[in-house]
Amino acid sequence: MSKTDSLIKQKASKKSYDAIIIGAGPNGLAAAIVLAKAGLDVLIVEACNTVGGGCRSAELTLPGYLHDVCSSVYPLGYGSPFFRTLPLNDFGLRWINPDVSYAHPFDDNKAILVYRSIEKTATQFKEDSDAYYKLMQSLFIDWDMLCEILLNPLHWASIQKLIRHPLSLANFASKSLMSAEFLSKTIFQHSLGPGVFAGVSAHSGLPLTSIASASIGLVLNIAAHAVGWPMPEGGAQKLSNSLGEYFMHLNGEIVTKCNINSLEELPVSRLILCDLMPQQVSRLAGHLLPTAYKKQLENYKYGPGSFKMDWALNGPIPWNNPDCLKAPTVHLGGSFEEIAQSEQAVNSKSHSSKPYVLLAQHSLFDSTRAPANKHTAWAYCHVPNGSNVDMTEAIENQIERFAHGFKERIIARSQISPSGLASYNANYIGGDINGGSLRLGQLLMRPVPRLNPYSTPNETIYLCSAATPPGSGVHGMSGYYAALSALAGWHAKKSIAF
Repeated sequence: MSKTDSLIKQKASKKSYDAIIIGAGPNGLAAAIVLAKAGLDVLIVEACNTVGGGCRSAELTLPGYLHDVCSSVYPLGYGSPFFRTLPLNDFGLRWINPDVSYAHPFDDNKAILVYRSIEKTATQFKEDSDAYYKLMQSLFIDWDMLCEILLNPLHWASIQKLIRHPLSLANFASKSLMSAEFLSKTIFQHSLGPGVFAGVSAHSGLPLTSIASASIGLVLNIAAHAVGWPMPEGGAQKLSNSLGEYFMHLNGEIVTKCNINSLEELPVSRLILCDLMPQQVSRLAGHLLPTAYKKQLENYKYGPGSFKMDWALNGPIPWNNPDCLKAPTVHLGGSFEEIAQSEQAVNSKSHSSKPYVLLAQHSLFDSTRAPANKHTAWAYCHVPNGSNVDMTEAIENQIERFAHGFKERIIARSQISPSGLASYNANYIGGDINGGSLRLGQLLMRPVPRLNPYSTPNETIYLCSAATPPGSGVHGMSGYYAALSALAGWHAKKSIAF
């Protein structure tokens, strides 16, 4: 018996379980909740000392300054069809949802604020106001239907919805299967619209000339109007803790600080659900999965990495346009051309001297994040997968460009490289926080071409990470559907001891 094996079995309260979940990220927690609500005896095994995966918070710079270690703002979490069914507010979750979802400043001190109101947002685009309004309104009215379909796998119920809403689907599909470049240049006649759409589309990590790069921008922008871009009060950890505490309320069990090297180290169980990347599943499964299938998992493609920073500040960020203080999230990069060039460089395995930067300023809206009269800021830029280049100066220069005097307000900083992100969370292969490349082919058939993407050739083992549909984002839907898939054959399964 290995030391790790012994530790897991020492910490687990039982020798056998109906189901074991590996990984306590949002998808693993969602899967565990579904199974526990169905009456199964469920154990979660987590390598870190807290639940959360990418949704964790810590004092990364100085005591009293609370930062989100990775993900931070959650439109899909707030709008998740599954999370909405859970009483998470009874377990400590409080959402902060400002009227402004995000801001996009330009070099001439102009800034576009994306409000919940489409009309209020559209008026800022001047000559393109009608174009913006028509684009967003045509999709916004079908948000619930689009959200249900886009955050679901393509099963019969979804196909029925597609049949019932052909015009709505055609409207979305005709735009989402374009590149962000083509859509923005087709819709807008002036520079502000393309710049703003580049900023929201670049969340994908795709080149903005890539087919389907528009889809990410459209979904996030529709969400900005439909549900907002909220954050959990007290940090990302609050969302994870509420899920974990609700799971334990359902008599679930969580074991932390238990890293495993093989699925055979686990206690006896009839189901194993892996909130892990395909590469990790292949490594841990050993002889439990066929060689050909493991090779498919190992061929799964990962996207760009991220270089992430946090700051403790002695005041709010001094934006050149003070309206940016109204937004929890700010996209930095200026024009469409500059953001496109930055993301193309990353996908060509080089680094931009003026990177596209995603920034969040939580403490403006959440007083729990910093001491009185002090502030925090959180940001990252994309880099080639596995990059070891220090992007500190490039990121801070980009912020300074749109906020003269920012550097003078820095009290302390923290940097996390792609390798640091991978060490913090093994799911972040090469620093890829999106759970794999979002290119069209892999977006539609992830992690491998298979009728049931959550199942494996071993009827005991299932996949439930962001590498399965619907993919990246903190929404729990991958875990939810993986658990339903596992439950479908539950009564036919027999106890299997490894």
